[in-house]
Amino acid sequence: MGTNRRYADAIDRRMGDKIFETISRSGPLQSLTPMELRLDQVPLTIDPRPRRKVKAWVRFGSTPVRVDALVARWTPDAVGIVLHAGHVEHRCWVWVGAVDEVM
Repeated sequence: MGTNRRYADAIDRRMGDKIFETISRSGPLQSLTPMELRLDQVPLTIDPRPRRKVKAWVRFGSTPVRVDALVARWTPDAVGIVLHAGHVEHRCWVWVGAVDEVM
């Protein structure tokens, strides 16, 4: 029996979403600490309506995963992102080097 080429992308996307939802339950989402962020020492920019899309590396427990996210805030060294696993919204801070712009 052949594969369903017509809906292959949608099926792959759903499988990826299911895998990500499972990973997101494997441990707490890791975020940078206040000492790493130094918010009292560096400028902070906040986007009131996040819409800049990025790919970012995050960790749930000890499991790293690359996710689609929106940039909500940033400093010269770190980026505050918003991501969704199913219907659950997650927010965390990651280093600038963990983020790639989506064109």
